[in-house]
Amino acid sequence: MDIKEELLEALQPKTAFEIPLFGGIPVPESALNSWILIALFTIFCIWLTHGMKKVPGRRQMVAEILVGFINNFCKDNLGEHWRTFAPYIGTMGIYLVLANLSEFIGLTPPTKDLNVTAGLAFLAVLLIYGSSFRIKGLRGGLHKFVEPSPIVAPLNILEIGIRPLSLCMRLFGNVFAAFIIMELVKMLVPIAVPIPLSLYFDAFDGIIQAVVFVFLTTLFLSEAIE
Repeated sequence: MDIKEELLEALQPKTAFEIPLFGGIPVPESALNSWILIALFTIFCIWLTHGMKKVPGRRQMVAEILVGFINNFCKDNLGEHWRTFAPYIGTMGIYLVLANLSEFIGLTPPTKDLNVTAGLAFLAVLLIYGSSFRIKGLRGGLHKFVEPSPIVAPLNILEIGIRPLSLCMRLFGNVFAAFIIMELVKMLVPIAVPIPLSLYFDAFDGIIQAVVFVFLTTLFLSEAIE
């Protein structure tokens, strides 16, 4: 098998198992790995917050620092409405960081699957435009499409499709490219060299892409509800 065939095989979305209903419902590997990450982080959160006290111990301090960081980020960027959106923004950010770093615990990053990144982008756009109408009302939400001038209304309407596509392809493209580079390196130089490169492409770049996705979602949301 040549390098091209090996890459194509590695890049194909894999089915983890099938649910024996309606002729078999395939469960993709990206969904299974997401469930594993969610379960692990849920257990970690329960451990951090178990037996909370007025005078925090080390575990509780870690939980408070994490929650405080998320809350402060949302306060700085979303103003008075931060409390409504902090849980979602925080959850999305934590999931993306865990997903992009999951290769270090032997899992294929769920964000390597275009369906996952497209789903995240779709949810982000629902949050952005849904919040705009919820906070500003129907008239105020529609008025955002003719700002700063009615002449740009077509461009503002196009943004409904452009924003999720941008969020989706930016995240997927970077994770996808890093995966290809690391697979090529492992095939050509399987010893020693992949380690420092993995620290960059799998760790540093993975965290950066999670931060960019969260920051852009928050920025778009702030513009919609300002």
